[in-house]
Amino acid sequence: MDIVVRVEPATTALPAVDYRWDADTDILTASVHTRAVGEGMSGSVEIEGKDGSWLILEASGGRIVSVEVAVWPEVRKVGTLASPAGPAPSHVLLPARRSQPGVAVLEVDTVLAATADKTERTIHFRIGPARPTRPVGLAQDIVLDIDERERIAGLWLLNVPPFPAT
Repeated sequence: MDIVVRVEPATTALPAVDYRWDADTDILTASVHTRAVGEGMSGSVEIEGKDGSWLILEASGGRIVSVEVAVWPEVRKVGTLASPAGPAPSHVLLPARRSQPGVAVLEVDTVLAATADKTERTIHFRIGPARPTRPVGLAQDIVLDIDERERIAGLWLLNVPPFPAT
């Protein structure tokens, strides 16, 4: 199953993001400070990688309000990882499905791959097979890769704080 979205130009500044690490579980949560109200899905979109990794998008009124990396895929580290240039500031709406308007959880099984720079401050998750995309700014430090069929193909977390020292 694909994660189809509706992308609309943002008329206001992109919301801020708060990152939180859970040192006991290695879970990273990025919470979006959005006041936008929309009509669409409220609940979770759970993306499960073939390797058992989990990426969870929480939505309220169709708007993505948090991203959680619950189980990390194997992260490939590179020296530097440049985030996409010129992401269009946007509102991304996860529409409610007419056939299942009360569904609060959508689970997607796919390939999930992660790449990070050597300091792990920039992390890119590829969702599904590699394909051409355009960058869409969801929040100040979150960029989505959207393919030509308006599906989420990737997710960038920018300016990620370091994992807490133990």
